[in-house]
Amino acid sequence: MMEIVLLGVIGIIVGIFVISMGGGGGAIYLGVLTTLFHLPAATAASTSLITALPPLMLGAYTYARQKKIDFKTGNRMLIAALPAVIVGSLLAPHIPKMIYTIVIALVLILLGVQVLYQAIRPTKKSAASKSKGKAYAYGLLSGLMVGIAGLSGGGPIVSGLLLMGLDMVNAAATSSYVLIGTSIVGALLHASNGQVDWTAGIGLMIGAMIGAGIAPFLMARLKHVSSWMPPIMGILMIVMGIGTMI
Repeated sequence: MMEIVLLGVIGIIVGIFVISMGGGGGAIYLGVLTTLFHLPAATAASTSLITALPPLMLGAYTYARQKKIDFKTGNRMLIAALPAVIVGSLLAPHIPKMIYTIVIALVLILLGVQVLYQAIRPTKKSAASKSKGKAYAYGLLSGLMVGIAGLSGGGPIVSGLLLMGLDMVNAAATSSYVLIGTSIVGALLHASNGQVDWTAGIGLMIGAMIGAGIAPFLMARLKHVSSWMPPIMGILMIVMGIGTMI
């Protein structure tokens, strides 16, 4: 019983954080399940992807009601991301782990530096910044990360949206929408390789859904969040990239 309560509390915290930051939380869920609850890697990966879906759906639905999602840009990202998830999952067994670990780490660090620079020295936003090519490119990158590494792929999506000129609230909202599609495909592909631990998954999922329901309202009411969350996002991306190589 205490384990379920602990999972629920962790889920609330993670749900608020990842929906506010526009991520899927797959890596965080994976870390919780493997380090705190000692699930095998394959089971933890399958469970984390399944767990992330309902909170993402709830968060995206709430953002949609607030009219915060840029569906045009999000759909362009999905067009590139969904096939990339499938291609990535097919390539994964043939790519040496060290190589794609280094590539993913460098991508995360580069995106983090770009977001941090943009936050410190913002440029004027323009319609041209939200180009089709950039949307497709960031969607492709996210899809490959989901397919190859089993991550949620939220980092490239939200970072790309920030670099394309969206503010933090709209970037988080649009990212949540895009990640529903990539997470569904990723969950189907990775769940076939391992069992889902529903005991751990349900507790984490319920907590994360509560957190996901709270996050959009917090983002809408804390207007100053757009100014200080992008630098945090940039630093987090750099830390994640470094951590990937350690």
